[in-house]
Amino acid sequence: MLATTPQTAASLESSSWIRKMFEKGLELKKQFGADSVCDFSLGNPDVPPPAAAADALREIADEAVKPLGLGYCPNAGIPAFREALAGWLSKQQQTSLAAKDVIATVGAAGALVSFFRATFEPGDELVVPAPYFVEYGAYCGHFGGVLKSVPSKPPAFDPDIEAIAAAITPRTRAILVNSPNNPTGCIYPLAAMRALADLADRVNEEREKTGGRPLFLLSDEPYRAFAYDGAEVPAVLPLTPYSVVAGSFSKTLSLAGERIGYLAVNPAMPGGDLLAAGVTLVNRTLGFVNSPVIGQKLAMRLLDETVDLSIYDRRRRLMAEVLRSAGLEFEMPRGAFYFFPAAPGGDDAGFVDALLKERVLAVPGRGFGFAGHIRLSCSVDERIIERSAPGFKRAAESMR
Repeated sequence: MLATTPQTAASLESSSWIRKMFEKGLELKKQFGADSVCDFSLGNPDVPPPAAAADALREIADEAVKPLGLGYCPNAGIPAFREALAGWLSKQQQTSLAAKDVIATVGAAGALVSFFRATFEPGDELVVPAPYFVEYGAYCGHFGGVLKSVPSKPPAFDPDIEAIAAAITPRTRAILVNSPNNPTGCIYPLAAMRALADLADRVNEEREKTGGRPLFLLSDEPYRAFAYDGAEVPAVLPLTPYSVVAGSFSKTLSLAGERIGYLAVNPAMPGGDLLAAGVTLVNRTLGFVNSPVIGQKLAMRLLDETVDLSIYDRRRRLMAEVLRSAGLEFEMPRGAFYFFPAAPGGDDAGFVDALLKERVLAVPGRGFGFAGHIRLSCSVDERIIERSAPGFKRAAESMR
């Protein structure tokens, strides 16, 4: 007898690789000491928040002692924060947004879960280019949604537009894109995003004739600020009326523990106000109630700030040197803070085991729906990256 639902058991199985590497890391660090282990398994942003965060927290502390200073706020977020967030997103998304178009959520994950609860019925489908963040399946699966992954085109991992079009059925409710991408670090080019938007428009034109429910283009953008070498992340909202953007400040401001995210609904969307109201309702009834008040106030004061992105860029370049010296094949990531190199011989699980023997932790690509590669996170100190070089080389040689 299962103590959980079959769906929960399946979710545990799909995330087992990440959990396994986390547990292996704890074992190795306990056995050999933390300084002897090179852990690239977790995407936990370690660069300090902007310096202005300290002054912002002092201001918030003065407000906190006032009546209701830390009390409930409206389910969609503090009005002043939503107003400021709408103005900030209007520039970023090249679309005029009002506060009513933006909902403050418990991280980007809370935004996605609330969106799926408001729009999905059991059996509805979510089409996602692979590789993808493994928990997407659980986010929609909680409400009976079905994730359908479509392999992208290595080595750049641009989405395969024709294959995505072929995967769409009358039950497809959303196409979910994540750019800059976890785990590849790729940024989807504007041409690809336009093609996806055109695809959504064609589908919606046909559905409108029959009274069907719309197909959404949903963009998950927690790494939007992480773009290197002059790369630009295309704005999604101008591309199609049925576009929705989820994001967070976990990475850009190193506020992962504060759980501050948002969902922005295209104001040109027919019925967009109803969608925003529905997401606000389920944001409450799922038990989130409202996103953390301290975090909202902190993010509002830091909207124009980011962490020191040059630190991540230096790590990116150093990791590239380590991988090249080990003879590994990879595409230089243009965004986020991940690498997705090919495993020698295509055996990602075997390569991860070989790295473990060198006390180097990575996650096999099959944990992200794309076997044959491994994911490495650069949210670690440069000294760890440098220390890992001999281990990568020995592990790669052992696989050949």
